[in-house]
Amino acid sequence: MTAAVGSQVAQRRPIGRRALQVTGLSLGTAPLGGLYRDLSDEEAFATITAAWNAGVRFFDTAPHYGHTKAEHRLGDVLRRYPRDQYVLSTKVGRRFVPRTTPYDGSEGWQNPLPFQAIYDYTHDGILRAFEDSQQRLGIAEIDILLIHDLEPATHGEKYSTYWKQLTDGGGFRALDELRSAGAVKAVGLGVNQGKPILDALADFDIDCALLAGRYTLLEQATLNDLLPACEARGVSILLGGAFNSGILARGVQGDLKFNYGAAPPEVIERVARLEAVCRAHDVPLAAAALQFPLAHPAVATVLTGARSVEELRENVASFERPIPTALWTALRDEGLLDPRAPVPAKD
Repeated sequence: MTAAVGSQVAQRRPIGRRALQVTGLSLGTAPLGGLYRDLSDEEAFATITAAWNAGVRFFDTAPHYGHTKAEHRLGDVLRRYPRDQYVLSTKVGRRFVPRTTPYDGSEGWQNPLPFQAIYDYTHDGILRAFEDSQQRLGIAEIDILLIHDLEPATHGEKYSTYWKQLTDGGGFRALDELRSAGAVKAVGLGVNQGKPILDALADFDIDCALLAGRYTLLEQATLNDLLPACEARGVSILLGGAFNSGILARGVQGDLKFNYGAAPPEVIERVARLEAVCRAHDVPLAAAALQFPLAHPAVATVLTGARSVEELRENVASFERPIPTALWTALRDEGLLDPRAPVPAKD
């Protein structure tokens, strides 16, 4: 499978005001770190290769994924391709050290590598984590560096303490030093909530933010604050979680995960309504879910995970499938889509 000329997958958009562009569809590598299901090196390598052949040229990873496994796997494949042909992002905020206690499985990783995380958002912690990622990837040129999971949902009452590591502890200063020196081209956050992105906009000059969920076919509350703020500041959103952790991939007969947990009844009911409208217009729910976020001018790419060549090809087909404008009109008429939300324009 090779990308067609002019394909939506391969179309490029800029990251903020930087001289950096990413493809419309990109590959997130949490599944390649063994999220919810283990997979072999061969399966992971084949999935990354299939993404490349489909025209994907932006790849996102993190030390957290499989406790460094995803970085190793992604680097093993990307080193085979010309470095100037793809964009690579990874994340900082966790340093990984040899495990001293057994892994309890609570994070969802299956068969992770034998390391455990130490949270560290300080100046020196970020610089050290960046160098560790370079070595695991086997790639010195990392384009985008993101602060990972610094949000209330992850840290609870410790959120403000860790945020001070970014401000008073020099974490933001470390990002600025790396960007100013040309070690990275863009910096930002990788989070599941809008609050830390808004907090960062007040404290630092970020270029982009990876937002998992929060602007999907299911939820558009970020139209109230986050997306307008990012658009006004020229901050690009790297939109992950377009399937809301799974439920929008195959509908109510598929994986009923929402936001990394079991979907509540009201979410299942809303997905059933979305699915019914899509079915009436002969559009797979997954296609509408993947294409919808990219219509917003603040969104630069839609990051999708895949744990097999088959899943990758399904995502590509969904992203390229023509969708009639009438679908978006019907979703608005049914109260399932915020009337302020931009929608894909072409039939």
